[in-house]
Amino acid sequence: MNQASQPHLTRSVEDYLKAVYSLTEREESASTSALAEVLDVQPASVTGMVKRLAECGYLEHARYRGVRLTEAGSREALRIIRRHRILETYLHMHLGYSWDDVHPEAERLEHAASDELIGRMAAILEHPSHDPHGAPIPTPSGEIEVPDFVTLNEVALGVAVQIRAVQDEDPARLRHLETLGLVPGARLTVKERASFDGPTTVSVGIRGNAEIIDPDLADGIFVIPAPGS
Repeated sequence: MNQASQPHLTRSVEDYLKAVYSLTEREESASTSALAEVLDVQPASVTGMVKRLAECGYLEHARYRGVRLTEAGSREALRIIRRHRILETYLHMHLGYSWDDVHPEAERLEHAASDELIGRMAAILEHPSHDPHGAPIPTPSGEIEVPDFVTLNEVALGVAVQIRAVQDEDPARLRHLETLGLVPGARLTVKERASFDGPTTVSVGIRGNAEIIDPDLADGIFVIPAPGS
């Protein structure tokens, strides 16, 4: 089966392509076990879908090395990601959704929204570059900002950083981050980190409120050097 014979991607295919893109943003390839965990499906199902998508020209699969997107697969993944992030931004900016509510709503809508609808939403939003969680929005032509951030867990003691983006899948986590002031644009300074992968203590903002961040939470906070530091 070739790509030309599949003009419309199913929801399942779109989810797989998006998951592979997400998993390979910081790694060269994605393992089938990681895909099974992210998509909450059985490993055998992943194996079958990966084979199908490789035959369609969307994935490259090397035994024992995982999978990665082809140029065609990357193009489709970025189109889906653009839909998702434009929807999140529109829901937040124009329909009054809080930043912790937009992700699951966009997950449902992204498979039904046409590119024309997404284009009109983007125009109303004046073509935003990032979604409410700080993630870059691909352009209509499939270009996307290359991430230059690290996780909060990777920041050395005494270093001042600015939050660039946060993981958006867990609404409860997003609400917790907001109560701590840990939102895109916030400035932090790493003050202390417990031994053996323990929590990180940071000062937040101008007031310098001290907050203790557990490693799992810190791993989903993406930061860049603070301006002027």
